[in-house]
Amino acid sequence: MLILLHFMASSIMVGVIWVIQLVHYPSFHFVDKLRYPNFQSFHMTRISYVVIPVMLTELITLILLFYTMDDMNILLVLSAIMLFSVWVITAVFFSGAHQKLTLGYDKSVVDGLIKMNWLRTFLWTLRLILVASCL
Repeated sequence: MLILLHFMASSIMVGVIWVIQLVHYPSFHFVDKLRYPNFQSFHMTRISYVVIPVMLTELITLILLFYTMDDMNILLVLSAIMLFSVWVITAVFFSGAHQKLTLGYDKSVVDGLIKMNWLRTFLWTLRLILVASCL
């Protein structure tokens, strides 16, 4: 049951990260520059409503899986390393980049978001495959 909940949270995050990568971040280039600070603040608030509950569910269920499992599952360990990496990358790079964008549009920052987000997209997708293998 717990692994299924973890798998569902991971699946949701993989869907979200792919939409962000292919649609949402590239659309940042098309927002009216005068309205960009308001757009970025709106984005940061609203995307938090989507990702924070799911990311926390993913993290908490992973911790509970480690706490309750009898034998160490190498696939789960690898997926945990990937999830930790995603959280660190998000905190170190993405939070700061989004904060810069609240001051206004910056093409290089948006391009950096798009490039760096490929790493999160890859890690979350690979995580999902590993978690699915644990089912």
